[in-house]
Amino acid sequence: MLAPARVDAQWWRSTPRDFEECADIAEKAKTKQEKTSQLADCNAKFAGRRKVGGGYTYYDFLQDRSFDISGPNPTPEEQKKIDQEYARYLEKQRRESMTAALALKQQQEAEAQVQAQQPMQSPAQPGIEKVTLRTETVRVPVPVASPVKQAERIRAAKCAKDSFSCEWPRLSSSWNEFKKIFNSQPQAPSTKAKQRS
Repeated sequence: MLAPARVDAQWWRSTPRDFEECADIAEKAKTKQEKTSQLADCNAKFAGRRKVGGGYTYYDFLQDRSFDISGPNPTPEEQKKIDQEYARYLEKQRRESMTAALALKQQQEAEAQVQAQQPMQSPAQPGIEKVTLRTETVRVPVPVASPVKQAERIRAAKCAKDSFSCEWPRLSSSWNEFKKIFNSQPQAPSTKAKQRS
């Protein structure tokens, strides 16, 4: 018996034809989470991006390079070409790395050869003085405040203005100076003054 095939009734809904249309639909999502999810789906569905003048481009992050493609996703032939270009890119990177390593090895060998060919100069040879182009820097010590004064500065910086606990040390030292002025003993006459009389 023949049964009719099940057909979805979504023919009237337009599906996005490329990433940009898909992203426009995702922008209209109600929540940020839905928007993020829909954009991730767009990325999974469409590898290419629309170019300004028409056509599409595919960015291969492994090669850090873009390829022109005919539609929103690369065709099998375009994908094969991209893969071949990647193989060439890897081979070029390998050759450049080997060339750089060889050049470094040759440079090190040449430097070692030059050092081996230079005669060793003994300090006993008259008239020959070894000269260096390096200048020695003189280090001047930086003056440091006494720990007591540093502690006072730190304490003063942390104290709240007009608080008794912070003002007490200053008030106390001022009071001690005041006492010294009024309680000072008259100085005894010096021995020279006694001898003159």
